Amino acid sequence: MSKNLVIVESPAKAKTIEKFLGSDFTVASSFGHIADLPSKDIGVDIQNGFKPQYEISADKKDVVKKLKDLAKKAETVWLASDEDREGEAIAWHLFEQLKLKKDHTKRIVFHEITKNAILKAVENPREIDYHLVNAQQARRVLDRLVGYELSPVLWRKVKKGLSAGRVQSVAVRLIVEREMEIQNFKSVATYKVDAEFETNDQKKFKAKLNEGFDTKDQAEKFLQSCIGAKFSIADKQIKPAKKSPAPPFTTSTLQQEASRKLGFPVAKTMRVAQQLYEEGFITYMRTDSVNLSKEALAMAKTTIVGSFGDKYSQVRNFTTKSKGAQEAHEAIRPTNMSLSSINLTHDTERLYSLIWKRTLASQMSDADLERTTVSVENNQNKHLFTAQGEVIKFDGFLKLYIESFDDDEEAEKEGMLPQMNVKDVITPSYINATERYSKPPFRYSEAALVKKLEELGIGRPSTYAPTISTIQNRGYVEKPTIEGAERKYTQLILKNAKIEAKQLTEKVGADKGKLVPTDIGIVVNDFLVKNFDHVMDFGFTAAIENKFDAIAEGKEAWDKVVSHFYKDFHENVTDVAENAEREKGERLLGQDPETGKNVYARLARYGAIVQIGESTDQEKPKFASLQGNQTINNITLEEALGLFGLPKTLGNYENKEVIVANGRYGPFVKWDTMFVSLPKDANPLETTMEQAIELIQTKQKADAPVGSYNGLPVQKGVGRFGPFIKWNNMFINVSRQYDLATLTDMQIQEIIEAKLKKEEEKVVKSFDKEGITIEKARWGRFTLIKGKIKIELSKETNVENLELSDVLAILQAKNGKSKGKIKK
Repeated sequence: MSKNLVIVESPAKAKTIEKFLGSDFTVASSFGHIADLPSKDIGVDIQNGFKPQYEISADKKDVVKKLKDLAKKAETVWLASDEDREGEAIAWHLFEQLKLKKDHTKRIVFHEITKNAILKAVENPREIDYHLVNAQQARRVLDRLVGYELSPVLWRKVKKGLSAGRVQSVAVRLIVEREMEIQNFKSVATYKVDAEFETNDQKKFKAKLNEGFDTKDQAEKFLQSCIGAKFSIADKQIKPAKKSPAPPFTTSTLQQEASRKLGFPVAKTMRVAQQLYEEGFITYMRTDSVNLSKEALAMAKTTIVGSFGDKYSQVRNFTTKSKGAQEAHEAIRPTNMSLSSINLTHDTERLYSLIWKRTLASQMSDADLERTTVSVENNQNKHLFTAQGEVIKFDGFLKLYIESFDDDEEAEKEGMLPQMNVKDVITPSYINATERYSKPPFRYSEAALVKKLEELGIGRPSTYAPTISTIQNRGYVEKPTIEGAERKYTQLILKNAKIEAKQLTEKVGADKGKLVPTDIGIVVNDFLVKNFDHVMDFGFTAAIENKFDAIAEGKEAWDKVVSHFYKDFHENVTDVAENAEREKGERLLGQDPETGKNVYARLARYGAIVQIGESTDQEKPKFASLQGNQTINNITLEEALGLFGLPKTLGNYENKEVIVANGRYGPFVKWDTMFVSLPKDANPLETTMEQAIELIQTKQKADAPVGSYNGLPVQKGVGRFGPFIKWNNMFINVSRQYDLATLTDMQIQEIIEAKLKKEEEKVVKSFDKEGITIEKARWGRFTLIKGKIKIELSKETNVENLELSDVLAILQAKNGKSKGKIKK
């Protein structure tokens, strides 16, 4: 057995490290955290200094047992989890849960997985940094307190099943406020003037008027004054300029650039970067630093000089501007600068190439440019046109890496101006005055939100991706496709001494892949901002992050930071729970012309609805669900009234009525006994008979039997959890060893019989007459089942000794909570 046991967080990391260490070392994985706060309890002893009550989750018990066995046989245990706060906490949990001895335990860290880095780390071990552990612990405990105390308030005051998080709620606030800015934005029209001129040697260039016009009349008057005018070059200025490269990547800038250039969501960027790190291709990917080590600078210079020549090399030392930079001490860079490409997956290759180019470009020379600005005047008015051009004299770093959106060759061609001198006479090919509307702020992309959070000092490199994933998973934010609407605008064209007016159209408001708050996200945000303004304050949230940084530096005690926060927060929660009004998420749209009753858009148990009438009226109000991209904030009275046109008969198909309607789970088409859901974002009021028939035929084809078993038909399909077959009202998952498209009768029989055997083995005890069974559940527990009622029993329950009376008592107790009635 090896004398040394090295423990890391992931199997991939273990596999890479194992290649660099000799036979005296065994490398094992903890598969992330082995201990955490309990999932079904607050897990924090508030009365005892906020002491966390960590436990080993059921799915990690086998891992811990294996690691304990390996640790007992090893002379030295090396804790080699990542070098950030999360990694330090993992190392501490391993030390505590495995009951390791301090004299036989060493902590090692490295920011790249290369042979030199690993061997250097082994030569320079240290102890666990409890300041980092406490910083992570403070974040975990504080966030747990916020979640567990805020969520019940949301259940009572807004809607059951909601949850809130400290940083996540602030991120949602940013998105909601941006959406409100967009909805409240009033576009203002002005006329922008651009022209194309021709020089004496027939070279063309474009120019823009320095100012616009507020009205169509003003624009037309200007164009009239240009008819027959003599245009000439009033001024020409040529100035040298330089462009400098951006620093190498931090976590935030990598997420932003991967989003812009590669179209990666933030979570995907981190997942791919993690793979590159664990395979040993890049340095640690959670970092605030833009610094490069001396070895990295030397490697970069050698590669640049060898590939491009001496004049392209310029060694640069960038300084980290981020306050409280707390993760690794180096930027994200390749571990081997001479390796320009790798052979893994398509995504890893693309992200690696981006990192490689950005890193090398940061150590390359400035680009030398020549910028030319030309002013154009005429003899009939005082307005000046301006044309600008740019010529690259020396490409420098641009030879390797061009900033996002600047790699379009057309843009470079348009930037070059023909040779001209002051007083040269030029001829206008055309002059356009185009009506242009001011634009609302842009919605946040994932990358833009990361940038904003970083600017505000909210969150840290390890929290950006989880925050953005969480707010989407909770249904507070989504990334829909917004179709937009057509808008007319006017263009006045002066050509050949004549002015022509054209009516043109453009699409406005369209968006795709941007973060948009849902109705529930807006309602929850409004409630939290109204009642927990301190917790939802951007400055306060950033101040808490600074407190975590201070804990990591040993300047603050973690429990005191949590205690100081909790005192005011808990009082706030208690006050809101007792005194705050329920958040209706309601908007009055107007009155129903038929009844004169109020029409509301509001949040209900299963989503956003419109309502005609009051809940206090003698006659029950009418309800209808919102459709497609309709929201409480954007639906109009006309659209709301239209929703009450359902259910609607579209016609007959094969002598049976086709109806489109709206149900609890969304809009659907009903034909005979068949129900077919409409596609997401489809508007049932706009569904045609042809579309309905297509849905019916697709459903018929999908439901057609693919075989039979014991005389009953077998159907197949693909659901939420993957491919399945349906037999005798039983849904059975089809494993990867089978091809759903080519299932044979023998394979169908195998799958069904294996499922039946598994179901039979699950039943521990049954009371057939009462329709009650007790079955094995996960993690050694048992489940009592009667119809749709399922009750989890603890491991300690001796199910063999349970009598019918015991089981009925358990059901009755459950029934008492749910106010139902169990029939014996």
